[in-house]
Amino acid sequence: MVRRFIVIVAVSLWTAVAIAMSPVERFDLNDDYIVDVGDVNVLLNYILSPTPSPLSVRIYTANGVRFTMVTVTGGTFAMGGTGEQGGDVMERELPVHNVTLSDYMIGITPVTQELWTAVMDVNPSYFTASGGYADCYRRPVEMVSYTDCLEFIARLNAITGETFRLPTEAEWEFAARGGNKSCGYKFAGSNAAVDVGWYNDNLPSFAEGQPTYGTQPVATLAPNELGLYDMSGNVWEWCSDWYGAYDNTDVTNPQGPSTGVKRVYRGGCWCDYHDKNCRVSCRHFNLESTRILCLGLRLAKDANQTE
Repeated sequence: MVRRFIVIVAVSLWTAVAIAMSPVERFDLNDDYIVDVGDVNVLLNYILSPTPSPLSVRIYTANGVRFTMVTVTGGTFAMGGTGEQGGDVMERELPVHNVTLSDYMIGITPVTQELWTAVMDVNPSYFTASGGYADCYRRPVEMVSYTDCLEFIARLNAITGETFRLPTEAEWEFAARGGNKSCGYKFAGSNAAVDVGWYNDNLPSFAEGQPTYGTQPVATLAPNELGLYDMSGNVWEWCSDWYGAYDNTDVTNPQGPSTGVKRVYRGGCWCDYHDKNCRVSCRHFNLESTRILCLGLRLAKDANQTE
């Protein structure tokens, strides 16, 4: 009964606040540019959290473009290639080790071409309207290096007055697993990659140059337990860590090695021919200067850095 009352009050407040906004902006909580049941799920997911908070879902604006961040409540989890991964586990995902994280915020979707362009005034992506690709601004940005991402974040912070950053590798994996709401899925929200991630097996088109080829609009498949979209498939996502081998030491808020040669990225992508790269524990890495048409980013932020 109490939970039902909370839901009614929250939805009423959500509606009241929305009056001053345009029709889509009022209720588009998952940044997919349409209003549907997915937005209701985002709202209820956080209202019914064991520790609900009015700051669980935050909408920010940069040069007129909105994007949504959600709070991930901290906790302890087993990081690495755990049992649900089956025979797909790679050596670089071992040993499994316990990681404890504080609260933080993470983007509900990867950074889109629209947001990148609003901040940077250019769109470096391959899958754009000029190439004949549909819904390009709803697609995740790609062809961005690690250093490009740092420049984007610096400009975004100057515009918003906030302190956004890339997620650490541990933060990324904890969020992909569903945080404290994790159901132990192999992928970010399901044991079937096709339900939650765009990759070779479910692309609308396999012909380059076709409007629906390549990356896909964000938030068009099911979210994971935290209401996060596209953490499996679509584009790989840069993390802040230098790549390094795991060890079996329990750690708190790890930042990765202090030095290195290559940076970590996570999540798998649209052009993967096997779903193994879309698993929540899968990790890859490359030089900071790498720009490829299947690699983008997702924003993070310390939870205490909110107004």
